Amino acid sequence: MAKSNTTVFVCGECGATSPRWLGKCPSCGQFNTMAEEIVKPATSADGGKKSLYSLPTAKPLSKITYERHDRISSGISEFDTVLGGGIVAGSLVLLGGDPGIGKSTLLTQIAAHLSDKHKVLYFSAEESCSQVKMRCDRLGCGGENMLLLNGTCIDNLESELDGVEFCVIDSIQAVYTDDLSSSSGSVGQVRECATKLMRIAKSRNITFFIIGHVTKDGALAGPKVLEHIMDTVLYFEGENCENFRILRAVKNRFGNVSEVGVFEMTGEGIKAVNDYSGIFLSESRGEEAGCAVTPSQTGNRCMNVEIQALITKTTFGQPRRMSLGVDYSKLALLLAVLEKRCNLHFSSQDVYINIMGGIKLNEPATDLALCAALASSYLDKPVDKFTAVFGEVGLTGEVRAVQYAEKRVQECVKMGFKRVLLPAKNMKSVAKYADKISIVPVLYLGTMLKSLFPKE
Repeated sequence: MAKSNTTVFVCGECGATSPRWLGKCPSCGQFNTMAEEIVKPATSADGGKKSLYSLPTAKPLSKITYERHDRISSGISEFDTVLGGGIVAGSLVLLGGDPGIGKSTLLTQIAAHLSDKHKVLYFSAEESCSQVKMRCDRLGCGGENMLLLNGTCIDNLESELDGVEFCVIDSIQAVYTDDLSSSSGSVGQVRECATKLMRIAKSRNITFFIIGHVTKDGALAGPKVLEHIMDTVLYFEGENCENFRILRAVKNRFGNVSEVGVFEMTGEGIKAVNDYSGIFLSESRGEEAGCAVTPSQTGNRCMNVEIQALITKTTFGQPRRMSLGVDYSKLALLLAVLEKRCNLHFSSQDVYINIMGGIKLNEPATDLALCAALASSYLDKPVDKFTAVFGEVGLTGEVRAVQYAEKRVQECVKMGFKRVLLPAKNMKSVAKYADKISIVPVLYLGTMLKSLFPKE
């Protein structure tokens, strides 16, 4: 007698399964995330008996040969930088971002460039082939080696991959497999389709670029196992009303996860921005109070970023705190240090922090610049436009040494800054730049305020 379909409940957050519905997932602890799915029983030609596969035997570490991963250029320098130097053959790259941010446009340009020397397949589950061709004509790209396929069943894809070296899946939430009866986009379908793509990529050495949708919270839709399967997970960020986009790597098995790529959206497509330092600096800095510049180290590159602060008297009983690009807890901590150690009172003031260009600053080396911007707005005294500040601030008000101090000072010299305030413990490593830029050592937070605002 044939087995009937099995009903399971799958958590939409972590992918955990349960034979019955639960209000709270026992694995991740989230509420109301269990969704019902129907799983077909596995069938085999031997009457349902489990087939045996030949497993690889274990080998000593000394007999394992090192596999060299050759890099292939995508045609966009910033994209190659975020990946760690180029595309690795046989890898899975997941690209997530808000709707309309430019995910399909970016991968279409990359696929068109790769098609000049390689065979590329663009598997579109959301657009017809004519729509993809229309986009290629608008971008002025595409060739004979770029194949287009419209469909939603992932099972039909494997037969079309003969000779294909690169494949774009648009998107993982829109495809499904016949092995499951649930609809496309469900937890089970996303997990099963991603597993099939991983098996194809590793067995046939095909590189897959997979587009993923994001939830309203900004996280990738589907189970967390989707990100675990991928070799590289990228986020494409930016505002639809702005031309600049930021590509950020949150996972990369072949490179640094701190790399950031800057792009500009134009009428001819997405272009890499190589001179990125000017994007994060405003032309009017130094004229108004509340601005400070800090050299931020992201991955292997250093860029000068402007921090803007606004201090206004609160109109309510509870003062408001808002930060864009900076962790809220970090802002609250620095406000407490400034109030305790420097006698700057923020208890009756609304505090707003914004990072120019939409970039996020997470490293502790930006603490001193945040304090400089806050103090500048509080005292209503502007910071000189040719002055840069960096350093970590402790709870006692001391300024601690940071990494890459030499590289940060070098970037300030390159951008034409005349003075830089840095931790006193980093003076030895940057002494060789003393003839090119004025270096001010800072031991305590009060020393920084006296150097920036001597009259106050």
